[in-house]
Amino acid sequence: MLCCILCTALNGNTQWQYPATKTVDSSNTYFGVTYKDPYRWLENIKSTEVENWFKQQADFSNEILNKIPGRDALIKEWQELDKIKPSRYRSIITKKQRIFYIKTMPGETVGKVYYRQGLNGKEQLLFDPVNYIKDKTLSVQKIIPSYDGKKLLLSYAEGGGEISTIKVMDVDTKTFLPETIYPSWMGAISWTADNKAFTYSWLPTDDITSFEIQQNNKTKLHIIGKEVSTDIDFYSNKSYPGLGIQPVDIPLAELPEGSNYIIGYLYTDKPEYNCYYAPVPKSFTDEKLDWKILCKHEDGIIMSRASLDVNMQVIGDQVYGITYVGAKNYKVVSTSINNPDWKNAKIIFEEKKEVLENIAHSKDYLFAMYTNGINSRIFRYHLKTEKIDEINLPFAGMANLNCIDATTNDCLIGISSWNKPYTEFMYKADKNEFSETVFNKTTNFPDAYKNLVVEEVEVKGHDGAMIPLSIIYKKGLKLDGSNACIMEGYGSYGYSLTPFFDITLNTLATKNVVIAMAHVRGGGEKGDAWYKDGTKVNKPNTWKDFNSCTEYLIAKGYTSPAKMSGRGTSAGGILISRAITERPDLYASAVCNVGCANAMRMEISPNGPPGIPEFGTVTDSIECRALYEMDGVQHVAANTKYPAVMCVAGWNDPRVIAWEPGKFAAALQNASTSGKPVLMKVNYDNGHFTEDRSVAYANFADQFAFALWQCGHPDFQQRK
Repeated sequence: MLCCILCTALNGNTQWQYPATKTVDSSNTYFGVTYKDPYRWLENIKSTEVENWFKQQADFSNEILNKIPGRDALIKEWQELDKIKPSRYRSIITKKQRIFYIKTMPGETVGKVYYRQGLNGKEQLLFDPVNYIKDKTLSVQKIIPSYDGKKLLLSYAEGGGEISTIKVMDVDTKTFLPETIYPSWMGAISWTADNKAFTYSWLPTDDITSFEIQQNNKTKLHIIGKEVSTDIDFYSNKSYPGLGIQPVDIPLAELPEGSNYIIGYLYTDKPEYNCYYAPVPKSFTDEKLDWKILCKHEDGIIMSRASLDVNMQVIGDQVYGITYVGAKNYKVVSTSINNPDWKNAKIIFEEKKEVLENIAHSKDYLFAMYTNGINSRIFRYHLKTEKIDEINLPFAGMANLNCIDATTNDCLIGISSWNKPYTEFMYKADKNEFSETVFNKTTNFPDAYKNLVVEEVEVKGHDGAMIPLSIIYKKGLKLDGSNACIMEGYGSYGYSLTPFFDITLNTLATKNVVIAMAHVRGGGEKGDAWYKDGTKVNKPNTWKDFNSCTEYLIAKGYTSPAKMSGRGTSAGGILISRAITERPDLYASAVCNVGCANAMRMEISPNGPPGIPEFGTVTDSIECRALYEMDGVQHVAANTKYPAVMCVAGWNDPRVIAWEPGKFAAALQNASTSGKPVLMKVNYDNGHFTEDRSVAYANFADQFAFALWQCGHPDFQQRK
């Protein structure tokens, strides 16, 4: 229970004069065990006292970071590299020969929306988020053109946040229609076949600190020209109580192009789908939808392992999905949407030794994408002849396929690796031919970036499991333990750390920094069993795997404990907070970036309930103890020599509320006796992510400069 304030303390056991952080006599007792929580008061994020604490911590951190010389040099170098890169394209979609996309030109911080009539048509600007609202920083999250290409749904957010505003544009006049929809969690979803209405994700509030933000969400249907206040409650626990939609489920209803059915997904943090289908009615305004079960959690049909996105493919009367049932590396199966029977589903793509990550479809083909953690293989299945063959990719690497128009066989295939920049090709599936495209051409980086070595090894873990580890460093680097090393890890939701060319990290590699990616359990790199071996009671495998990879890097001379830095982001906050509290001797520094560091309190945070299937709940005796094991705050011990730590919070973050990394920083500041700094950096112009590269570069430069300062890298030593 929460009791009175005990004291207000200044940290007196280090050289750093941190802002004062009080402690309170607060605790919870679960199943006979009492868990103290002296920094509970920081959870009152709207109070003036807490706001002032974060502001003081931010000012304190900025004052220290401003004295690290290499930080500004990093930002400048990244900006210069941006200038030599060609324009970047994303969200490329074709409707009626009109190609819509978001493009970010060299030197720009956010992308603008364009379209052209055919690949060779003149490019035309549709929306500039920089100049749309004076003194506002906007970022385009999603674009969805109507099937006739005449209208465009555009979802944007402000200040690095994720709460969307939805607008409808008339493409020919390049003007917005009168309606404005706000707030939305995931923006617009899909058009109706007549191009007169669309579905969208509706939120009950835009307050990211409110518990209500993840309660009783809805899919609504808006008819163009009607008042937003009259929008139809299309799919929710209120409109269809018989479906058993839980308050924490996010219901998303889409109308697949060319289909006679509506698919109603329930988006949770479980990888398995729970969804329904309904025939498209003659009138959306006059008829209730006839929802029927398409699949349940126990059917084992899962989301994409590559992106954690909805990825069930509906083609005519057949529905295709990825499953782990009888296939630890996953397989693709199909069943009739009129009479779904997943137990007897037809196998389309058999399980392979590589892990299946994604599926997509064009007019005549279904595609399956596999990876061995280093390179991809893509197979195509002819929907009529049922013939399967492998696509011969232009070069080896991690590849993804995007069908830009499901009514044609035109696709884009992009390929990248740890040390090769992303390159995109046009792929004609019916002809099995590749050609150059105007989109995402290869960047010709300086020679230093062409001399990066990649090693893929497996490390023996604490229980004998072999953990994949990717290591990137400059050719010729001496492995004598003298190199600074930054290692990243995640290990949640079955998400895989697949190879990609990252200039922020590769810039460091050119400066004799070893970059490592630990593919720990909880990720999807080795299939379903690898994922489940890092959830709930098995979660300790995640940070123990990370520490095993650190021990390997030290033993093989890539680095040493005095030069080693670990980093975890979001759910990776569990990994890094427990890695350093369990083995503080292995690290010189660590960064907990918008990280989940207070697992026992996560489910009471606004975005916490959807995470219960992944991490557990304190209302279950076994899961409660598992959450305690994952909780970094709970494992901070007084009078311990911890590494230097930077905690990072996004003030507009709707996913990991700022008090999670805040409480971890507070606990470390009052406990560590190493004399190394503990900083609480606050990004007030940021959410969980940000598209604005000027903001992102400043954020990452702070994190890497701090880490390398503490690792003794000569370019990052603080000015006297």
